[in-house]
Amino acid sequence: MYPVLIEIFGIKIYTYGVLVALGALTAYWLVLRFAKKEGINPNHVENTLLLALLLGIFGGRLSYVIEHPEHVQSLTDIFAIWNGGMNFFGGLAGGVVGAIIGIIKYRLPFWKTADMAVVALSIAHAIGRLGCTSAGCCYGKPFPLDGSVLPGIHFSDKFPFFYVVFSPGAVAPPYMPLYPTQLMEFMGLMAIFLVLLLAYRRKPFDGFVFSLYMLLYGVLRFFLEFFRGVTPPISGIGLTWNQLVALLMIATSIALALWLYREARHEKVA
Repeated sequence: MYPVLIEIFGIKIYTYGVLVALGALTAYWLVLRFAKKEGINPNHVENTLLLALLLGIFGGRLSYVIEHPEHVQSLTDIFAIWNGGMNFFGGLAGGVVGAIIGIIKYRLPFWKTADMAVVALSIAHAIGRLGCTSAGCCYGKPFPLDGSVLPGIHFSDKFPFFYVVFSPGAVAPPYMPLYPTQLMEFMGLMAIFLVLLLAYRRKPFDGFVFSLYMLLYGVLRFFLEFFRGVTPPISGIGLTWNQLVALLMIATSIALALWLYREARHEKVA
C-alpha cells in the first residue's frame, strides 16, 4: 500500500525491492547457519544459493511477464521488478534449476541441501509477500462488502475478516475493497516456516522437510487461488493453472516422501 518507501533527491526506493532483498538476506543467513551445523562447506552453499537466487529472479520475472503482458508497455517494464511483479512458480522453477547446478558442481548432499533450502525459502517468500502488499501485485478479487474505500487495511465480519484497499500508483485497482491475498499468504507462509523449522530439527530422513514443504505450500496455494484476482480460471476446468501446479506439488510430495522413507528403511536394514 506504500509502493515507494522513501524518495531522496528524486531517487525512489521501492518498498517491494527492499522487502524482497530483506527476504533474500534472511534466507542467506539461515542457510549458512544450517550449513555450518551440518558440516557442509558454507562457501559452496553460498555460491549455490546465489546461483539459485539469480535464476529464481529470472524465472519469476519471465513467467510474470508472459502471464501478464498487459503490464508491459515498454522494454524497461520487462526488467522493472522493483515495481512489483514476480510469479512464484516461475521463480521456484528457476531457483530449483540453479540449486541443482550448484549441488552437482560442488557435490553437495542433495536432499540435505533441499531440506535446508525450503526452510529458508518459506521465510524469504513470506517477507516477499509483504513486498507484494506494498506494490499491490498478486492482489485479490473484489471483497463482497460495501465498506470503506479509503486506502489501508479494514476489518469486517466476513472471512478472512479484513480486506485491503490500494491507493493510486499500486498494481492493484485503486479505491476498491479486495481480498487481502498477499497478507493471507504471508500468514500461511509464516505458519509453514515454523512447522518446517520444527520438522527440520526432528526429521526422520533427509528430504522429509522438502516433501513437507511441497505438501503444505501446495495446499495453501490451491486454497488462496480461489481468492486471487490476477489469474483467471481455465475454461472448462474452473481451476487456474497455478492450482494445477499446486495439485501436482501435493501429489509429488506424497509420492516423494513415501519413496524417501522406503529408501531410508532399506539403508538402515543394509
